[in-house]
Amino acid sequence: MAARIEDYAMIGDCRTAALVSIAGSIDWLCLPRFDSMACFASLLGTQEHGGWHIAPTTRTYTSSRAYLDGSLVLKTRFETKNGIVDLIDFMPTGLESSHVVRMVSGVKGSVSMESSLVVRFDYGMTAPWTSEADSKTTVMIAGPDMLVLRTELGSDMENGRILSKLNVKEGDEFTFVLSHGPSHLQPPSTIEPERLLQQTKAYWKGWSGRCESAGRWTEVVRRSLITLKGLTYAPTGGIIAAATSSLPECIGGERNWDYRYCWLRDATFTLLALLTAGYEEEAEAWRAWLLRAAAGDPAQIQIMYGVAGEKWLEEWTLPWLPGYEGSSPVRVGNKAAQQLQLDIYGELFNVMSVASRAGVLPLARGLELRTALLDHLEETWSKPDAGIWEIRGEPQHFTHSKIMAWVAFDRAASNESYQIDQAERRKYRHIADEIHRSVCENAIDHDRGCFVQAYGKNHLDASLLLIPIVGFLPADDECVRNTVSEIEQHLMVDGFVLRYETSTGVDGLSAGEGAFLACSFWLVDNYILQGRLDEAESLFERLVSLGNDVGLFAEEYNPSEKRQLGNFPQAFSHVALINSAFSLARATEAKSSRVQPVGQH
Repeated sequence: MAARIEDYAMIGDCRTAALVSIAGSIDWLCLPRFDSMACFASLLGTQEHGGWHIAPTTRTYTSSRAYLDGSLVLKTRFETKNGIVDLIDFMPTGLESSHVVRMVSGVKGSVSMESSLVVRFDYGMTAPWTSEADSKTTVMIAGPDMLVLRTELGSDMENGRILSKLNVKEGDEFTFVLSHGPSHLQPPSTIEPERLLQQTKAYWKGWSGRCESAGRWTEVVRRSLITLKGLTYAPTGGIIAAATSSLPECIGGERNWDYRYCWLRDATFTLLALLTAGYEEEAEAWRAWLLRAAAGDPAQIQIMYGVAGEKWLEEWTLPWLPGYEGSSPVRVGNKAAQQLQLDIYGELFNVMSVASRAGVLPLARGLELRTALLDHLEETWSKPDAGIWEIRGEPQHFTHSKIMAWVAFDRAASNESYQIDQAERRKYRHIADEIHRSVCENAIDHDRGCFVQAYGKNHLDASLLLIPIVGFLPADDECVRNTVSEIEQHLMVDGFVLRYETSTGVDGLSAGEGAFLACSFWLVDNYILQGRLDEAESLFERLVSLGNDVGLFAEEYNPSEKRQLGNFPQAFSHVALINSAFSLARATEAKSSRVQPVGQH
């Protein structure tokens, strides 16, 4: 059985990632890319669907873990009554092939350990042909994929498992390397694990050390940035939403989606987080990926793409996998890629505006793309769509979608770096004003004086928290304040924010899910804008405390069961944390500078 979601940590090489449980089991790994078919899929099934367990043979042990030196190098410590052993897990960066390195070292006494490796390609369906190249090398092949296990211990085959037993004494060191390559080529070359360990630690420490200060929250920001970097596909600059597919938003339910793709919706907040933290190169790579992905006929723009910009993300189910804790169906691909979601146009223009203000130079053909997108949006903004939450029910006139359409025309009209004449600026301002009037006339519940989820409805939606953040209305606007108050009263569980009222059936799915972490950080941002800094800091600290022992966050949190839910680790949660932390740090610093001790001038 898979561990609790929060009991996993991530290692990666900026091409793919593996999830390692606190019990020393790698239960999820896709090769050679994040969105490739998994060779370890026990996260969504059983041990027979592929995984790699290294741990003491006794069941009476304790384990703890930490990342080393601001890196994605993970150290797990096992303690038994007879001794202590450390397990170092990492994936070297910058190599032609992906390698998972697992290093066992004796710290104290003597501990009996076992390595048990089960490879099942094609999301746990296909058992490989396995052979020994020599006494220390095992080769596993199925279809286009090859995995090679190298260890000085040697190994044995037992019921489809590759087993190695070791008695680890103080000072002992044993290394396992699992390397991936195409099956039609020679096995990947051997690597030097110890040298690459030092090189990988140095790479991550150097990268994370560039992080700008966020006051007393700098360390949690740094960990979130490392996680974001670990979710980046280095060859293209694309940033995936999460490393996993089909981890449930409700245990036992059907809200199980594939998040191993790049969402345009994440664009603005991600770019802002990278630029604020001092990572201009990564921000430029992300923006370049966005504009490449969005290039082409504006009518064919998608809300998400593959890591290299692929458009074809057909959704299908894996009936041989029972799902995480029985949560089915298990899905790969995502048919939401074909939905109309109008807010993404606003995201694209907002990200270009943020980049421009930060001094990031415009890309070639940027103006041509902007003009084409605006011409298309002028014709489509008034249509119903699937909205920010990608509902699978009937399209609606979602308030957030209209607001983000306003953002597109507002930014086009006001951004001086856009080389357009005044007539065009007036045209875009006129359309922005038209959308603004439409929202204020149709998206307000006049009895409560608040914004609602969709035109003609009276339901709430946490995306309304973005109204002051994107500048549609100021935070002190009465309707904005009433909206925040209504969300506080009716869309929160134990102090954390739900996305929307799933019981209404608006999304065409069964009701129930956890609190959405990014939305809860948006409430922090609203408190900051309203000057409610004590409440902002209190909620922010509570949210940070929900991270697991190595600082990772999933998409959602179940307050009643006190566990994380949804795909993991979730880029959107970490991005929202970063932006809230910097906003809170700036606000508290400004407040401190205004309040001087008595006697100072």
